[in-house]
Amino acid sequence: MTTLNEWFEKGIPAKEFVSSMKVHKENLQSIQEVFSISAEDQGFFDELKTKELRAIVITEDWCGDAMMNIPILLNISEAANIETRMVLRDQNLELMDQYLTNGTARSIPIFIFIDRNGEEKAVWGPRAPKVQEYVMELRSDLPAKDDERFEAEQKEVFKKITMAFSEDKQLWDEVYGSIKEALGKI
Repeated sequence: MTTLNEWFEKGIPAKEFVSSMKVHKENLQSIQEVFSISAEDQGFFDELKTKELRAIVITEDWCGDAMMNIPILLNISEAANIETRMVLRDQNLELMDQYLTNGTARSIPIFIFIDRNGEEKAVWGPRAPKVQEYVMELRSDLPAKDDERFEAEQKEVFKKITMAFSEDKQLWDEVYGSIKEALGKI
């Protein structure tokens, strides 16, 4: 079985991944530029620096959740000096299947924080709890899957979610707080 250190080494450096993106690239970069870590949190991240963490991100560039969560992670990574590498989910199911959501879903992104020895220290993803509530609320109005309106209405819901993910600073703050909480347990 491949170790987390080996997965990290196989991963694509974050900057390289972002520059190669075909979908959601502009939104991701825009969030990364607009979102900022508060000065009062820098002490927390300075403390994290001493742990010499690295992050493996299981993702795909078409994923709306990744579009919102990754730029926030990258800002955290910069503040805490966490080297971050991307592993594409669809080409690496062996890794993905170790981090299923609810034991069944290949939901992404998944952030795996490891130390210098390759020991898993924390896992986060695919969504902050409040973001999950928001998405479930929007989806709750959808007709049944066999309803002829389902596909069109689902597309509209996805559009709303993508717009909110790319613009709603409150959702960004939920993601930030949730990732920070996971890192605080290390």
